[in-house]
Order: sequence, then C-alpha cells, then structure tokens
Amino acid sequence: MPSLSLSETLHRLVHAYKKQLRSDIAAQEIDLPVTHIRALKGVCRNPESTAQSIALRMQRDKAQITRVLNELQQGGLITKIDNPKDGRSQLLRPTAEGEKIMTQISTSERKTVARMTQALSSAEVDTFIKLANRISKSVDEATAAKSETDCLTQKRPTSQPKDMAGKGAIELRLTAENAIGENHNE
Repeated sequence: MPSLSLSETLHRLVHAYKKQLRSDIAAQEIDLPVTHIRALKGVCRNPESTAQSIALRMQRDKAQITRVLNELQQGGLITKIDNPKDGRSQLLRPTAEGEKIMTQISTSERKTVARMTQALSSAEVDTFIKLANRISKSVDEATAAKSETDCLTQKRPTSQPKDMAGKGAIELRLTAENAIGENHNE
C-alpha cells in the first residue's frame, strides 16, 4: 500500500484527534459545542480576555463570539466585568463552575493525547511538536505576507492614483489661497 500524502496524513490526524477528544469530553458528560469549549479555554487562559481578543484568537466573527460568550455567561460558566483600561469593553472571567468544566476538559485533552501518542517515544513526540510548530509558523508567515500584499495591491476607486488626486486637490487649494492672497494684497 503506498504511503499517504502529507495532506491526507494531516487530515486524518486532525479528524482522529477531534473524534477522540469529543469522545473523551462526552465521557466527562460535558455538553458544550466545540466553539464554546474553545472560547471558555481562551477565557480561562487569559485574565485580560475580551470578546475582541477571543474573536481574534479563534479567528471568528466578533458577533458570533459575542453570542457564544453570552451563552457561556447564561450557563454560569463565565462572568463579565468592566474593563478598567477600556470602558468600551468588558473583561471575561471564568466562574467556579467554568473552572471546574475547564479542568475536566484539560483532563480529557491529556487522555486524548496519551491515547494518540502511546506508540511513540518521548523523543518522537518532541520531534513531532517541533515539526508541527514549524509548519504552523510557516503557514502563519505566508498568511501574514499575503495579507500585507493584498492590502498594498487593492484597487483604487478612481482611475487616477490616490497621490495624484490628493496632489490635484492640494494644487487647487494652493491656487485658491494664492488668488485670495493676491486679491487681498491689491
């Protein structure tokens, strides 16, 4: 049987991890969707978390994350307090129940990792972590470079370059100011 491509291997690994983790979380009788778990994890790990920081971390729309956070708050898993550094936002904090759920989730994650790596030596796990981090970093750098390029190459709304339109407006204003000045001096 031919070996699988890197793409197929990564795909299978991600799905195997998710399937096993869902199973281990269900065994803990935690009835939260994955998005809620990820948001709760973000709140528990960062004492300065806000809806905006969670949305950025999860790379999701802030409105969607706000709904998730409101559901976590209604479920008694997080609280919101006024942000002393920015009156427009609120800091998110886990409740005692939220911390208890997070402990259960962490236990499930450790079980999942232990099951998935039981056939590997600690050196192989270390090597895998290093390689996976290098791959992730490479993707992040490529995404950042593409984003920067996209910002630089966006089309202007007018047929005239922005600098020329600005220069024309400045020249028109200077001409008008000079005309006023000339008339004033007469």
